[in-house]
Amino acid sequence: MTDAATLDNPTTVKAYLRPIDAQGLATFAAGGKANPARRGTNKVHTVMEGQYRSLSSVGDKHTVVVDEPLHLFGEDTAPAPGEIVLSGLGGCIAVGVTAVATWKRVKLSKLEVFLEGDIGNPAAWGAGGALEMTPPQMGFQAIRVKVLVEGDAPREVLDEIVQHANFYSPVANSMRNPIPFEISMA
Repeated sequence: MTDAATLDNPTTVKAYLRPIDAQGLATFAAGGKANPARRGTNKVHTVMEGQYRSLSSVGDKHTVVVDEPLHLFGEDTAPAPGEIVLSGLGGCIAVGVTAVATWKRVKLSKLEVFLEGDIGNPAAWGAGGALEMTPPQMGFQAIRVKVLVEGDAPREVLDEIVQHANFYSPVANSMRNPIPFEISMA
């Protein structure tokens, strides 16, 4: 039987997301502070299966499948390359928000990232389309990101965390800023 005092003071149980290793994060951050020129290298090996379906080996443990939708002559068996790019951006922003929240000692109970990107391919990958196009006119022309985040901090603090994570996101900055890019025959 429930008494009146329990009804007047209900208990709310809040579940938080699994935390990251705060001490490990602090050690990693100290290493970056001590050596700002420190870099890592991501390696991916992509093999085309046929049509537009490809398999990318990421490190030694993971495979990413990429395809194109039917209207772009693929089989629609996996995300398109642009969707994979957006998923990488979403993942990077989520990692950044988690790291900054941990650094600021804010526990998160919910974190979702919604992304949309306006992408164009009028040159048809350079296969006879609008060949007068320049690189800035192709690819993503606009990207919109919305972050849904909840935790044990006021909305203003959560927004500061999101903005800070965005500013320092390696993937977001790779997309915002020109980077040296080279391609050659293997």
